[in-house]
Parts: sequence; C-alpha cells; structure tokens
Amino acid sequence: MRVADKWVDYELIDCSDGERLERWGDIILVRPDPQIIWKTPKDNELWKSPHAQYRRSKTGGGAWHNYVGMPGYWKINYGELTFNIKTMGFKHTGIFPEQAVNWDMLADVIRGADRPVSVLNLFGYTGAATAAALKAGAAVVHVDASKGMVQWAKENAASSGVGGENVRWIVDDCIKFVRRELRRKSKYDIIIMDPPSYGRGPGGEVWRLEDEVFSFAQSCAELLSDEPLMVLLNSYTTGLSSSVMNYILHYALVPKYGGAVDGDELGLNVSETGLALPCGASSLWTARG
Repeated sequence: MRVADKWVDYELIDCSDGERLERWGDIILVRPDPQIIWKTPKDNELWKSPHAQYRRSKTGGGAWHNYVGMPGYWKINYGELTFNIKTMGFKHTGIFPEQAVNWDMLADVIRGADRPVSVLNLFGYTGAATAAALKAGAAVVHVDASKGMVQWAKENAASSGVGGENVRWIVDDCIKFVRRELRRKSKYDIIIMDPPSYGRGPGGEVWRLEDEVFSFAQSCAELLSDEPLMVLLNSYTTGLSSSVMNYILHYALVPKYGGAVDGDELGLNVSETGLALPCGASSLWTARG
C-alpha cells in the first residue's frame, strides 16, 4: 500500500462502524465509508462534536448536517498547493487526500524530465493533479464533463498560484475529447485518467468504468508523445483492483513503449490505531521502469 503520510492539514483521526472521523484544517467531519465494517470503540471525544456529519438515509442518498462553526467553504494546504474545500453531495469535499502520493510522484517526474512536459488530465475533477503538474512546471490540458468541477479546478489552481497560460480548461465528455485529439494528432508526455465508476457526459452519455476502461486506455496510449513519461490510472470501483489495472496498462503500453507498470492500493494512516485504511487503487506506467 502507498500511504499519503505527508499531510499536515488533513488527518484521518479514527474510523469505525461505517464512518470516518477526519480533520480538514481546523474542521472536523464525520463521513460514511462502507468498507469500514469493524465496530471498534469510538473513544475520541471528537466523534461527539464534529462541525458537520453526513448521514445516510434509509431510503437512499443522504445529507450533511452542519453544526455551530461550520463554514460554507475553507482552504487547506498540501505543501505548495492550496485547495478550496466544501461539503457537497454524496459525502464528498472536493479532494481525495490519499491521492497526495500521486501528486508528489507526478511532480517528481515532471521536474526530473528536465524539458518541457505536456500533461493531459482526464476526468480532472477539482484539479488537484492539475495544480500539482502546473506547480512542477508542466503545461496541462484539464478535461471534465462538469462545468462546476472545472470552475472549482480553476479556483484551486488560482489559490495555488498557478493556472495562467500553461493550462487549458475543457468542459467535455472525456471519451469524445480523446477521439477528437486522436484525429488532431495531439500528443502528450503524461496522461492521467481518474474515471468515475459511473457517470454521464454533458450530452447524457453514460460511462461505466468496467465497460469502457480497456478500450479507453488503448485510445489514450495513442496520444502519447515520442518520449512519453508516465500514464496514471486511478480506480475507486469495487472489484477493479490495481492488479486488473496493471494488466490493462501493461497490454496497452509496454509492447509499444517499453517501460514498466506498477500499482497498489492507496491509503491513509489512522491516528487512533496506527493502522492504514485502504482508499482506492492506482496503476502507474513509467517509461523508465
């Protein structure tokens, strides 16, 4: 497991009985996590006094319950990056803190290239990886089907002190965008794919990860430059393990470009127990192996 252990402004304090107790800056949140099937004692007093708690409904869905002192939005830092945080639908806050290990790795690859680097960030969400790539000196094309998420990504880039001429913000269905880029013969040194398990494009297009990911990875491979550096594929889909994604990236990339594929679970340390909570998976192809 690759653990994001460099955070100062985020802390996974405890986890029990289907919930996480988290600190985001000075804000304490309780959020559901269905993989937390153990029922250990909730001894930490912060369980009783969060700023907000997301409660699931027995009929489906759920809602945030905000308490005294809960802001509409606030900022947290990760190294040189600054992110705008807010509670939003389906328990999210706009940032997946376990992805910090990938932001660091991305920045290291860009800085280590010692040349101009172009990055394509697909399903770019609120732009944490985009901000990390821009901060490291790359030029980025950021694509997401949600206009609201692209606007949020712009705000995160601005808060991080980047986001000028070196970035293009695209609101589009990622599959259609990749197809057009292939026709335009566009090329990128790094491609990041962070697809949802299920989603809809701006025209109502349906995305199901298991149905699309293999052919999509093959298409993205055709967009790589003559000297590609890295391809990253993330998954939060139950059953789509890092080993499965490793197989997909190996087949799509290694026969043509060489290099090597590696992947593992991503995780966060739990302060109360000293254990690590798995929080998704990533598969990584690098040219240098």
